Amino acid sequence: MHILLIHQAFASLDEAGGTRHHELARYLVERGHRVTIIASPVSYLTGKSRQKRSRWIERQTPEPGIQILRTYTYAALHKSFVHRVLSFFSFMVSSFVTGLTVRQVDLIWGTSPPIFQGVTAWLLARLKGVPFLFEVRDLWPAFAIAVGVLRNPVLVRASLWLERFLYRRADRVMVNSPGFIEHVTSRGARWVELVPNGAAPEMFDPRSSGQKFREANHLEDKFIVLYAGAHGMSNDLCVMLQTAEVLRDQPKICFVFVGDGKEKASLQKQAVEMRLDNILFLPPVAKDAMGEVMAAADACVAILKPLDLYQTTYPNKVFDYMAAGRPVLLAIDGVIRRVVETAGAGIFVPPGDPAAMAQAVRTLAQDPPLAQGMGASGRHAVEEHFARRVLAEKLALLVEEMRGLHG
Repeated sequence: MHILLIHQAFASLDEAGGTRHHELARYLVERGHRVTIIASPVSYLTGKSRQKRSRWIERQTPEPGIQILRTYTYAALHKSFVHRVLSFFSFMVSSFVTGLTVRQVDLIWGTSPPIFQGVTAWLLARLKGVPFLFEVRDLWPAFAIAVGVLRNPVLVRASLWLERFLYRRADRVMVNSPGFIEHVTSRGARWVELVPNGAAPEMFDPRSSGQKFREANHLEDKFIVLYAGAHGMSNDLCVMLQTAEVLRDQPKICFVFVGDGKEKASLQKQAVEMRLDNILFLPPVAKDAMGEVMAAADACVAILKPLDLYQTTYPNKVFDYMAAGRPVLLAIDGVIRRVVETAGAGIFVPPGDPAAMAQAVRTLAQDPPLAQGMGASGRHAVEEHFARRVLAEKLALLVEEMRGLHG
């Protein structure tokens, strides 16, 4: 089969960000399929374009069977909500035009957010007469409304209508968290498949100490609390600054933030104003180099704002932390809490509570065997239940089952 994926925020393994789709594409190719990805040249994490000069399209073939078409996108993701929407719409149009040129497609796979690219995927699927697989990675627009990013009543109504439109017209809706199933079925999805987030254990070595990373950043004797990923409004990283403030009396503990996002500059400014010398901000790191970063960590943080909707999520970073064999400090309630607690892979902290986070950090810093045991349990859970290869097989069976739906 030739599968066409429309994914504005697609990140390959040599880029920073979530690489779920590159890893899944690799497995599909192993099974004899071919995958073409239409993506943006603008990093969803940094908001910057990887192209040195503006082009309509840039073709890449990172490995046999996978082709990436980076198509023009307005490069202003992090300026404001209006600029962000312009970026989404520019990709929706350019990806549609580019998609028309891709020949002999057997299935079109759209993914949200941003939900607008789902329109491109649906329309291309109908024009080409092939099945449409719609993947829901976040509950947009519900999350945007809950956070307060989407407020205009007209845009809210239009977004909710579009969400239902796509759910109802998809031949299959795929979700990456069991917490999303009720939401999508109640809004018209007819056939829902769960292919949960996970991690590739082979990308991480839990026995490594990350010595090179420690030495390069002068962290040789520190207890490193790592946050890796987006620095956005939803990530509630101001709580981690407050946690660092509470732990000023622990000079061995250092908080390391690796990544980028709209809120990073503000967080750095706050850290300076608070005179926090136990925080280190570092630039994003490509996924294929994250193993060394996570190996240096003693504990890893996953955090979101204390919103009820976020209890439905299965954040990718949690599974990466577990695969790296590091204990998780989890400030997210709900379905992911059940994963971590069932595995014995970390400590749950009530979201939005810096005092509780500080106590959890102290607990792990004072009891290395406990931290190491939690890390080992998390690694085992990923190997048994959330290994990317096993989950990719579920996706492969799904797309192969869809092959003849419009034949």
